[in-house]
Amino acid sequence: MKYSIMFSAVVAALALSGCERPTIVTPPAVITVPVPGPAGPTGATGSTGSTGSTGSTGSTGATGSTGDTGAPGYTGAKGSTGSTGATGSTGDTGAQGQRGRTGGDTVIIVPPTPPSR
Repeated sequence: MKYSIMFSAVVAALALSGCERPTIVTPPAVITVPVPGPAGPTGATGSTGSTGSTGSTGSTGATGSTGDTGAPGYTGAKGSTGSTGATGSTGDTGAQGQRGRTGGDTVIIVPPTPPSR
């Protein structure tokens, strides 16, 4: 039984695939292109158009109003007077000088020796 179903399925597939199906051929559309003839004579030149008129000038704008003047500033407060400094103390009395002598002292200045290298 199972071979008969299988066999009939294969035969049906072969029978259907063996049929020739007709193909539909559509003829191409014919396009007619006109061929131009020889050129005719040149036409006359056209006239030049008229020039347009110039537009009018616009009116001048109005002047703006003047701004308000600002209020004057306040005067600053007067500063206070500074305090007086303390009085300094009296300096010491200087030492009294020596009385003059008849002979003068001689001072000798010795230059320093250069360092050895």
